[in-house]
Amino acid sequence: MSRRLLRLTAALAVVLCLPGCGYSLAGRGSFLPASIKIVGVPMFVNNTSVYDVEKRITDKVISEFIGRGKYKVESSTTGVDAVLLGEISSITLSPVAFTEERLASRYVLTVSARIEFKDVKADKVLWSNPSLQFREEYDVTNTTSATDASAFFGQNVNALDRLATEFARTVVSAILEAF
Repeated sequence: MSRRLLRLTAALAVVLCLPGCGYSLAGRGSFLPASIKIVGVPMFVNNTSVYDVEKRITDKVISEFIGRGKYKVESSTTGVDAVLLGEISSITLSPVAFTEERLASRYVLTVSARIEFKDVKADKVLWSNPSLQFREEYDVTNTTSATDASAFFGQNVNALDRLATEFARTVVSAILEAF
């Protein structure tokens, strides 16, 4: 019994010492200068023919910044401490799997973008990525007709929303956590 109590005490001591070992949860810190309190996120530039993609992605990025709770977010570039500029350079849709009838059954949606986060007052780029790329795969659901456009575009929009969410999470994390 004494040996069991000794093991339990040792395990408890190790657990209590862990918070002081230097590990912390990701997504909690920020390596931005303390002077940055207001972040401007204007509408991303859309250099593609895909309608409204810039709005979807910009809205997700703004929501992600707001979700972090430390910064006020504006949609303009004036009256802010830092600005996040984005440019969507290309969107491709490619089939990656086929049915026995040689019809595409799975697609990959790829978005390429250029992102720059700049401290306005110091006129200094704090983080940038000139060739950020995200991919999202999705299945085309079986419908009564293999050419059912509503089924195809419905899946495409859902994939774009998932991609925009991951895009926003990755960009904001990279900016705030200095990765």
